[in-house]
Amino acid sequence: MARRVRNDSKLTSSERPFKVQVPEEQLLLLRKKLELAVFPDELEGADWNYGVPLADVKRLAARWQDGFDWRVQEADINESLPQFVQDIEVTGHGMLNIHYVHQKSQLVDAIPLLFVHGWPGSFLEVQKILPLLTDVSPDGHFPSFHVVAFSLPGYGFSEAPKKPGFKMEHYAEIGNKLMISLGYPEYVTQGGDWGSHITREIALMLNDPPALSSHSLLAYLRYLITPYSESEKAGLARSAWFRKKGAGYLAEQSTQPQTLGYSLGDSPVGLLAWIYEKLVSWSDGYAWDDDEVLTWVSIYWFSRAGPAASVRIYYEIAQSNWKSTALTTRVSIPCGVSRFPKELGIVPKSWLYLLGNVVFHAEHTKGGHFAAHERSEDLVDDLRTMFGRDGKAFGVVPGKIGYM
Repeated sequence: MARRVRNDSKLTSSERPFKVQVPEEQLLLLRKKLELAVFPDELEGADWNYGVPLADVKRLAARWQDGFDWRVQEADINESLPQFVQDIEVTGHGMLNIHYVHQKSQLVDAIPLLFVHGWPGSFLEVQKILPLLTDVSPDGHFPSFHVVAFSLPGYGFSEAPKKPGFKMEHYAEIGNKLMISLGYPEYVTQGGDWGSHITREIALMLNDPPALSSHSLLAYLRYLITPYSESEKAGLARSAWFRKKGAGYLAEQSTQPQTLGYSLGDSPVGLLAWIYEKLVSWSDGYAWDDDEVLTWVSIYWFSRAGPAASVRIYYEIAQSNWKSTALTTRVSIPCGVSRFPKELGIVPKSWLYLLGNVVFHAEHTKGGHFAAHERSEDLVDDLRTMFGRDGKAFGVVPGKIGYM
């Protein structure tokens, strides 16, 4: 989802440069745990029907233990992503130290954009799209963006909440306050997974949108009996597959995250299998390189709060009334949707118009849940189109059009 939001609050920036520097003792502990790993048995011919194949996990674990060079990946992250931290006060939860990427375009009037990741992603999801978004077109073919991508509290190198009740509005509050602190009182957003919900919450928080009217509900019922296109039928089939075969993690993380956390926090192999399953089954035939997977998982293993902290968002949101209010409230500000065929929950596109002022819609033939990573150019093209000169969201941030 991509949106434009406005807030005139003031907050003084106190950002401090940050580099990823995992202590050597953590690397040694990881290798020791991998050396002592005990693997389960496997049924003959099980393949992916029962979960991640044993051969895949053994191969990745062996590479993680001996051959994978975290220091090389760490140096690449630090070189390609300008990172910072700053303290942000969160209502009811005190001060949290938030880690984020902040890359300015060379164009002063570039469009400020807040990128928000989800689970099992991280700030690394912005790595491929960052140089594309901040690029400047001398001949005016596309707009340029100032990009901010923060690690959600409890993810990567952001501090985790210390007490229960950290809800959707708190994540939105952090994103908004961060943008204000960086001098962006008005900005656009892009997010996937939890990121799409967080950016929607920012819009709800700052824009006083109307609830769905009876007219909208009648429109919803009408759409239920409207013949679906082939792509919409495929999307509904994908959603049905996810409910039947892919949603087990959701039940556990939404109900007993602490119990799961012992396995994720103590066993690197357990964490590897838990995330690798999603990387493969939630993408669209993307050719994951082993070191690419291990870097992704290592961000969780070496995260500031440990991997267990990342799954608590499911429980907190499930315990709140967020879904009943957010999904029955229409966002009035301009928003756009990029649809990829291997996403997890794909509703008929006509339904989307009931929840927001959709001014842009793109339907792609390839891609899955991790669009910024697996289909980076497609996603960037959509953002450029929506906020470009010919897009219906052009000029939504006054004075920031993204062109020379």
